[in-house]
Amino acid sequence: MEPRFLLLSDVAAELNVSDSQVYHMVRSGELPAIKIGGRGQWRVERTRLEEYIQQKYEETADWVRSNPLTERDAE
Repeated sequence: MEPRFLLLSDVAAELNVSDSQVYHMVRSGELPAIKIGGRGQWRVERTRLEEYIQQKYEETADWVRSNPLTERDAE
């Protein structure tokens, strides 16, 4: 069974980005997360990460529709 909450480093590995990029996504509110414990460690719920990924797929699809390929792009 997969854990419900992920460390920021786990999220970074999942998305293949740096830990600092994930930290920025969390601090900016782009990726929902919670702070827990006395030291205020960040955790991202797996379902929130999956929702975030789906949202990015939708945003990318919208962008692709709005920016069709041209002859020059195909090279």
